[in-house]
Amino acid sequence: MINKQDLLKIGNKFFRSRLLIGTGKYQNLQLMRESLTLSDSEVVTVAVRRVQSEESGHQGLMEAIDWSDIWMLPNTAGCTNAEEAIRVARLGRELAKVAGQQENNFIKLEVIPDKHHLLPDPFGTLQAAEQLVKENFTVLPYINADPLLAKRLEEVGCATVMPLGSPIGSAQGIKNEANIALIIENSNIPVIVDAGIGVPSEAAHAMEMGADAVLVNSAIALAQDAPVMAKAMSKAVQAGRLAFLAGRLPQRSHAMPSSPTFGIITNSTTVQEK
Repeated sequence: MINKQDLLKIGNKFFRSRLLIGTGKYQNLQLMRESLTLSDSEVVTVAVRRVQSEESGHQGLMEAIDWSDIWMLPNTAGCTNAEEAIRVARLGRELAKVAGQQENNFIKLEVIPDKHHLLPDPFGTLQAAEQLVKENFTVLPYINADPLLAKRLEEVGCATVMPLGSPIGSAQGIKNEANIALIIENSNIPVIVDAGIGVPSEAAHAMEMGADAVLVNSAIALAQDAPVMAKAMSKAVQAGRLAFLAGRLPQRSHAMPSSPTFGIITNSTTVQEK
């Protein structure tokens, strides 16, 4: 029997929705608000540097969201090394306080020196994570789908691991399935698939694999109808989670009849079901 109170636990917080969404790349704040509402998401990422600098598309962002209903997940987007990420994470904690979330220590940790492929730096990520955990942050590190790194980040005290499905914004779907499956199998903390998801079926697939949640930004924000895509992603995540909990039919190398064989007449002979 599936537990109707199947909640996602990150750190000391519980969430009903397993879809996390971003706030970047929307045509305007109204579309972002509508998408957020239809997604049913309770956790929204905010790029600290972009908000602090009032980068295009981020002016008014803090005022556009009702932070009494939405949990802020500040992120260190734009940081190229551990030192930058640690500094921006501290600013993110202050940003959450400005939003009225005094106890919010969440940080999505991104250390990305590669400006072309946007792949995260495993060494800088681990270094920053160790320090931020010491400073009582609830750390959600964005990583390559590396099972060994994922386990090490769990051991140093991270609240989740966030392996990429494929490169950021690529919409290639889950290209690292085998490694993500290993991460899920060996993890004692939530696994959130982040980056690369392009359509709802890919979000559902991640959840069917046993991921605890997915984070989607570009696939929603850059869709022709962002709010409708947000709703579709929400339903896909719910369906994928239910399918995982229900337990799929095992794959077979041969066919198996779905109807009973009892009573089938072949050449005047009745086949008795065994």
